[in-house]
Amino acid sequence: MKTEVYSYRLTSARKASLERAARRRKLKIAHVLDMAVDDWLAGQADETADDEEQKRLHRKAERYIGVFSSGDPTRSSRVREIVRERLAKKYGR
Repeated sequence: MKTEVYSYRLTSARKASLERAARRRKLKIAHVLDMAVDDWLAGQADETADDEEQKRLHRKAERYIGVFSSGDPTRSSRVREIVRERLAKKYGR
């Protein structure tokens, strides 16, 4: 049973479209609005599931953050040089 009231303003064009859609389907406007809200909320549930999946993945990845250490504090600033050296060794360039 519906016990709550929610009111909002809409353009006359949107109101006319809503009334037309309800008339075509032989439904009450309230039912068309319920269906629209249900569809929208279902889409939000998918986003919530995606958010939960992202949180789960982040928790798993967190154990590896900061784990890799080369012992060379200048490594990140010298990456281009290091890569070139390794390529030269591998391909003799």
